[in-house]
Amino acid sequence: MIERYTLPEMGRVWSDAHKYELWCRVETLVVEAHAAAGTIPADVVEPIRKAPPPTPERVREIEAVTQHDVIAFLTAWADNTEPREAAAYVHFGMTSSDLLDTALAVQLVEATDILLEKADRLVAVLRDHALEHRHTLRVGRTHGIHGEPDVWGHRVADFAFAMARSRDRLRRARESVGVMAISGAVGTYSNIDPAVERYVAERLGLRPADVSTQVVMRDGISEWVSALAIMATVCEAIALEVRHGQRTEVRELWEPFGKGQKGSSAMPHKKNPILSERLAGLGLARIVRAQIVPVLEGIPLWHERDISHSSTERIALPDASIALDYMLNLTIKLMSGLVVDAERMRANLESTGGLIYTSTVLLELVEMGMSRDDEAYPLVQKAAMETWETGTPFRETLRKHAAAAGLTLDEARLDEVCRPERFVERLGPVFDRLAALS
Repeated sequence: MIERYTLPEMGRVWSDAHKYELWCRVETLVVEAHAAAGTIPADVVEPIRKAPPPTPERVREIEAVTQHDVIAFLTAWADNTEPREAAAYVHFGMTSSDLLDTALAVQLVEATDILLEKADRLVAVLRDHALEHRHTLRVGRTHGIHGEPDVWGHRVADFAFAMARSRDRLRRARESVGVMAISGAVGTYSNIDPAVERYVAERLGLRPADVSTQVVMRDGISEWVSALAIMATVCEAIALEVRHGQRTEVRELWEPFGKGQKGSSAMPHKKNPILSERLAGLGLARIVRAQIVPVLEGIPLWHERDISHSSTERIALPDASIALDYMLNLTIKLMSGLVVDAERMRANLESTGGLIYTSTVLLELVEMGMSRDDEAYPLVQKAAMETWETGTPFRETLRKHAAAAGLTLDEARLDEVCRPERFVERLGPVFDRLAALS
């Protein structure tokens, strides 16, 4: 992921420097376990433990010759070990994937914890915003067309629960990627005791794989990427709602617009929804979703192992988590500073001359004894279409068509069913559940 969208904490997780720190940590723990079992000399542990990780530059220099990243790392680290002879016992009984998959599991857990902390914050921001606007009337839209009265808090509550489910889904996926293996060349422990694997797993906070070949099966990582993609798409859904709400014709919502900020180089009046567009328009969610299939295709490998998953994961896993980290941070900023124009929401609610009440009027006519499909629906639809075409208030066109059908309307009853607050009176339990969301 390019630097523009990489936040420092997540960037460090996926940096080469941190990767080599983790590789050193894994190899050191293996050496400790071997020494404790008497497999290797005990006096090599301390020199290995004290050897500083190699620099990425040095590893790249050696890899240009060896064409093997792990061998390049081991060579560069051995150069930092005093005495160098102690490094002979590094990687004892291991294969490259033992190191790679175990360190990768740590990186995935670290990345997940960063994402979960931000997801928790976003859930709280969405919850509090929705509760604040539980009585802010607005029109609910279906297919982009005015439907029935709603409240803005109801719409945001849907986002809050979706983000909470996404967070919980990612928590479960954390367990699926916190899996390691140190089982040797084809996973048979031929040159390494399973006790070494258990020792390393315990100290890294990971779980040994139930079974491994030369690699850990990629179904857990695929689950993790899928969880990230769903969370990213929920962020996109939030942003899309704000983008629509900030359109000039709607003007119900406004992104935070800071002092000195400019919306256009040519048009000084512009206040563009740039935060939402980064989330939903420029395609960051697409970047995360795009990693699902390539990572899934890393599950089927040739026999005990090939490297067809390796190059994909070097791109897909950092990019997915870095992009989502940026999206979560941006969505928190968006919703924390969102401006809600309640008066404009009310004006839009009333802008169609009462067409938003056709559903309740239809039911009222049915209760008066009209058949739904043959009498009530055609009458209401004709009145509504006349309102659409002429701008005449719906109650007037309704009276006209009712009179033509020989029907006298109960105006007091219509006053009641055409009251917008009536449409949201049963949302109380939704907001009670929302208040309990954590």
